[in-house]
This record gives sequence, C-alpha cells and structure tokens, in this order.
Amino acid sequence: MKFGKRIKEQVQETLPEWRDKFLRYKELKNMVRQISSSAADKAGEVSFVHSLNSEIDKFNAFFVEQEEDFIIRHKELQHGIQRVMETWGPNGTHSSEERFREVMGEIRKDIVNFHGEMVLLVNYSNINYTGLAKILKKYDKRTGGVLRSPFIQKVIRQPFFKTDLVSKLVREWETTMDAVFPAEEREGSSIAAVTVAGEGIFRNTVAALMTMREMRRGSSTYSHFSLPPLNLPDADLVRSVHLSSPIPIP
Repeated sequence: MKFGKRIKEQVQETLPEWRDKFLRYKELKNMVRQISSSAADKAGEVSFVHSLNSEIDKFNAFFVEQEEDFIIRHKELQHGIQRVMETWGPNGTHSSEERFREVMGEIRKDIVNFHGEMVLLVNYSNINYTGLAKILKKYDKRTGGVLRSPFIQKVIRQPFFKTDLVSKLVREWETTMDAVFPAEEREGSSIAAVTVAGEGIFRNTVAALMTMREMRRGSSTYSHFSLPPLNLPDADLVRSVHLSSPIPIP
C-alpha cells in the first residue's frame, strides 16, 4: 500500500480529535512537486523546510500534551484500583461481590481505553516519523539534494519521536490487566460486556497495531532511516490489547 493511502486511512481510523494532528503528507508531496529540480531553488527549499519544522512543532506539542495526560491518568487509575480493593475487595470494608464486580468492570473499561490511546500515540509517532522520512526522500530525489540525512538526525531528537515512556506504560498496564483480571475472569460475560462501550477504541487500537507491524516489517528496502522491525503474529497483535471481547475485528 502506498504511504499516502496508508496515512489517510490512519487519520480516518484514529480518534476524531487527533485527526488534524497528523503529517500533512499530501500537501507536502504537492509542495515537492512544485519545487524546481534545480539545486538553485533556495526559496523553494526554505519554504519546504519551514513547513517541515511547523509540522514537527505540531507533533511535539500534541505528543507532549498527551504524554503528560497519560502520566496523570496512570496515577489516577492506580489509585482507583487500590481504593476499590480496599473498599470492595476480599478484605475490604464492604463485601458485596456484585458491587465489586460492577466497579471493577468500570475500571477495566477505563484501563482498556487508556491502553488503547497509548498504543495509538506510539503509532502516531511511528507514522509521522515515517512520513517525514518518505517526503524528505522525495525532496532529495526531486532536487538532487542531501536534505534527508541531516534533517532526520534532528527529527530523532524530537519529543514526539521518543516513545520509551509511553511504551513502558503500555507494558505496565498489560501486566496489571493480567494480574487484576485473570484470564478466566476476563472471559466472563459480566466483565466482557463492558467492552462494548469501548468498541471504537478497540478497533482503532487493532488497526494501529497492524499498521505498526506493516511499517516496521523488515524488507529488502530496509535502511537506517527505517524504524526497527516489529515482527508480531496476528494473535499477538490482538493479545496486545488484552481483551476477551465479543467485538468482531474487521
């Protein structure tokens, strides 16, 4: 699949409030086409670089805002689980099993949505980095220049490219899901039923994971500008969202 179509699909698959935060790939591609193939077209290069820098500023502002929000929600969810266990757990002050399962079902839904949004943010970083690398390649091919390599060195130092913290939170919450919601409990109808309300985020998360695997799959065209391969079988991709869900995956 051509990258222009891929990023268009990703914009459609992501959360509505995220859609204007992605790389303006089509506009940048058109800008490259309009630049003279002559290396003397300095005005065109200046305008192009300015547009790229504006895109990077947009990525950074959005990514940092989301990352900060995730840190806050991470702590709130931890405290929420602790409060529920202290109040409604086996040794809590209230012993209603029905109420305990109801409250934990709500928390599970919050965790599923939280985990899904974090996966979407990692995908956001991946696809925007890949788009920048591809549009810079087109620029160098068009002009005979060597802009891509030094510009990518700048990109990999940007906040939006550094997904270590978010990826760490993703793994932590997958571990928490396994610990707090054992497999047999996740398969129970009373727990699985709450996932219906999160159908959108579930679908979006699976789509993001599939896209990351496709973009990061090793191939003969792999280069030092490419992201490292993400070689996960389909079963592991679905397991990454930790849902025993009645929702069909398209």
